[in-house]
Amino acid sequence: MKVLSSKEQQRQQLERDMERFLSRGGEIQQVPSGASGTNPVNGKGHQTVLFNGPRRLARTDLSEVAATIDARKHKPRRTRLTHSRPRRRLIYDDFGEPLRWVWQDK
Repeated sequence: MKVLSSKEQQRQQLERDMERFLSRGGEIQQVPSGASGTNPVNGKGHQTVLFNGPRRLARTDLSEVAATIDARKHKPRRTRLTHSRPRRRLIYDDFGEPLRWVWQDK
């Protein structure tokens, strides 16, 4: 089982790592409060990477597909055909003890 370190141990480890980084010539840059790592597009908001291409002018009409799916939802389902097979049923006496098995049609 892996032993989890406490917050104090994690804090001390981070301090040691920072000291080692700085002693090897590393440098820490101060970032002003409120700065963002993303570049704004046209001065307003952020552009999502997934939708950075031009917007398509022609759109596919899916109203018929949606109507077909809705019709399928409201269509009554077919019930299974049950074959009338005899079933075994246990007969009990007045005291709840099993007496015998009988075959019974549904």
